[in-house]
Amino acid sequence: MVTVISRSVEETRKLGGEFADGLSVNDIVSVYGELGAGKTQFIKGICTSLGVKQVVNSPTFIIVNEYSSERIKRIFHFDLYRIKTLNEMYDIGFDDYLDSEGLILIEWPELVESILPESTKKVRLSNKSEIENMREITL
Repeated sequence: MVTVISRSVEETRKLGGEFADGLSVNDIVSVYGELGAGKTQFIKGICTSLGVKQVVNSPTFIIVNEYSSERIKRIFHFDLYRIKTLNEMYDIGFDDYLDSEGLILIEWPELVESILPESTKKVRLSNKSEIENMREITL
């Protein structure tokens, strides 16, 4: 594990971009952190680095956004903040996403941890200080 400090939204995105260098098809990334910790900014950095041209934003109300790039054709960005039960995830076909040929990025992954493979990459973001946008990111 490596822990770094981000002092701005731009640094958080940059760290996401650097993290993306090690990602490939069929990887799953769980991104943990409280509200406002920078999860979506980190994922924006990943997607930008991978060459995603679509607007990347948190799919809080629609659960999943799908993006594409030349490097990875299918990127699934989940936000599970509003999901209450694992059955809801099965209802939307989450297990099919796990079996698909794509990169999966998950915000608020606590609910589905029990069905994710051991190879899932975990990222933790936390507000480090009272200074706005300062975050501790553990990869």
